[in-house]
Amino acid sequence: MTASSGSHVAVIGGGIVGLAAALEIQRSGHQVTLIEPEEPGGRQAASYGNGCWLNPGAIMPISLPGLWRKVPGFLLDPTGPFVIRWRDLPGLAGWLLDFVLAGRNWDLVEACARTRFELCRTAVDEHVALAEEAGVPELIRREGVMYVYLDRSEFLAEERVWRMRREFGVPFSEVGDEELRRIQPELAPRYRFGARLDGGAYVVDPGAYCRALEQLLLRRGGKRIVARATGFEFAAGQLSAVRSQAGPVSCDKAVIAAGIGSRELARQAGDRVKLISERGYHVVLQEPGFDIPCGLMPSDGLMAVVATREGLRLAGQVELASVSAAPDWRRTEILLGFARKMFPQLKIDEARLDRWMGHRPSTPDGLPCIGVSTGSRDIFHCFGHAHTGLIQAPTSARLVAALLDGRAPPFDPAPFSAGRFG
Repeated sequence: MTASSGSHVAVIGGGIVGLAAALEIQRSGHQVTLIEPEEPGGRQAASYGNGCWLNPGAIMPISLPGLWRKVPGFLLDPTGPFVIRWRDLPGLAGWLLDFVLAGRNWDLVEACARTRFELCRTAVDEHVALAEEAGVPELIRREGVMYVYLDRSEFLAEERVWRMRREFGVPFSEVGDEELRRIQPELAPRYRFGARLDGGAYVVDPGAYCRALEQLLLRRGGKRIVARATGFEFAAGQLSAVRSQAGPVSCDKAVIAAGIGSRELARQAGDRVKLISERGYHVVLQEPGFDIPCGLMPSDGLMAVVATREGLRLAGQVELASVSAAPDWRRTEILLGFARKMFPQLKIDEARLDRWMGHRPSTPDGLPCIGVSTGSRDIFHCFGHAHTGLIQAPTSARLVAALLDGRAPPFDPAPFSAGRFG
């Protein structure tokens, strides 16, 4: 046990990233207090509404070479998969410029993909172990996840991405038309090729998974403060407490894992992080009329299609707008439109649809912030995972716990430093 073990650590944020970090830090011998105003995994959280995928091949940033040519279309087409609201453009312009520049050439993209892979490579096994510890192994299904294409030429057009996955050691299988029919006979004939990530998995109820992890933390002696963290208090240059709506929470160290709410806390800890909400949507169809044996993503819809406890979840879309902007439920109609293309016989009961919108905390370069803050050696960052917080949570937790303890990190933490934003 290191010299810093036995500290009292406040973890700010009860989403999947914060919960995984709290459990890993607790496992290292620290007393942990979780500060979260809402129910962990509740409907307010991105950890509730995600696409459920545990994809070890989730290596690619969204920004790729040539993206800048598409930006005018993002502004003009309100039905596209990537939308920017005009009235919010002035506040997003700086982030958007950095976003486009981050993917301006393939050397940058491949470096980012290699860094992201460090957070994904062992994560499925780590999730399975976490679910076992929490007593909910049935929530993780290791049945693979599959991208489905109109034909093999679409797959070959993404050859560079799949080649990187192969080089990194991510196993996948090519699935021809006949095999695709066998796996998913309800799939429309227009889809004739698939690429299955054999080591992939999915979570059938992310909200229940988060609640189970919270209960595991509490059973092991952790505490929970039901309040929003608002800042920090220091004594003689060292962290003494996290300020919260319920009063100060005494602690020796703190971890900021508050998702979209992390930016202001990070600023108070000395880092001006470029963090915005990539607003995502999902819609759940009860009793769709058939089963899905693995997670699916159509090449034309770019949405996760997953069988959950509540029904068939369609999750996706990227909408850049302010956090306070009202949801645009047309985004869910777009998801339903692609679902009808995928499954012509799909049963949709409009009266029983469950629609959701949430905030993915996103940096422009496709990497989260994990590491010590600039302003205090006692405050650590662990946020900004955008679309991939679910898969990257366990490994992010191991990294931040090692840095907090002063132990050798499992891999180079430098690319995740919040200091990269200046």
